[in-house]
Amino acid sequence: MKFDMDYIAHNNELTEFNPYVKLFLTIILLIVTLALDNLYFDVFIFVVMSIVILAIAKINFRSYFKFLTIPMAFLVITCIFLLFFFGKGEVIYETGILGIVVTDDSFHYAVYTFMRVLGCLPILGFLALTTPISKILHCLRTLKVPKVMIEIALLMYNVIFIFLNEIDTMQKAQNSRLGYHSYWTSFKSLGALVSTIFLRSLDKSETLQHSLDSRGYTGELPIYEPRK
Repeated sequence: MKFDMDYIAHNNELTEFNPYVKLFLTIILLIVTLALDNLYFDVFIFVVMSIVILAIAKINFRSYFKFLTIPMAFLVITCIFLLFFFGKGEVIYETGILGIVVTDDSFHYAVYTFMRVLGCLPILGFLALTTPISKILHCLRTLKVPKVMIEIALLMYNVIFIFLNEIDTMQKAQNSRLGYHSYWTSFKSLGALVSTIFLRSLDKSETLQHSLDSRGYTGELPIYEPRK
């Protein structure tokens, strides 16, 4: 199943719920989670927001899991570096490899960083998976956020989906040619994907710019205005 966040945001039980309420609730919960710095509260907010997303918004579990997968991968890598290469204090574990050790400070940094990000992910997921980007940008515009920031956010959102679509297309083409049949072919296909996707993304971005120019783009993008 392909993960399509834009489709999910338009097709869930909370899509028509007041976007201002969802936006302010997200901001308040993020501030509280980061300010408290409490492991128990992080776990609590993760469970509660996950229940809201899965049970109330009725978003498919696999879609929610895919939403968490990529940031969780970066989070784990970051915490590994924090655990082994940052912090001072008493040594609690020696790896025996090039003098790399785990200290009490580094362990504290890694655990608290992991838990705080873990608590924030479902909060952001609640807004991203239940509210279309057009409604979010309209809320920001009515709250007097500078137009240039809104337009940059809109273009970045569009380019991200272009980037993901290119990856999906290339992976399907590689799979059709047994590009991931073995470990060796998988590494080879992955290398080709990484080396090609950047150039393809630049080409798609240039096409997007030509499309904007052909439609009379003057430096300001129109923002969705809901009916009153």
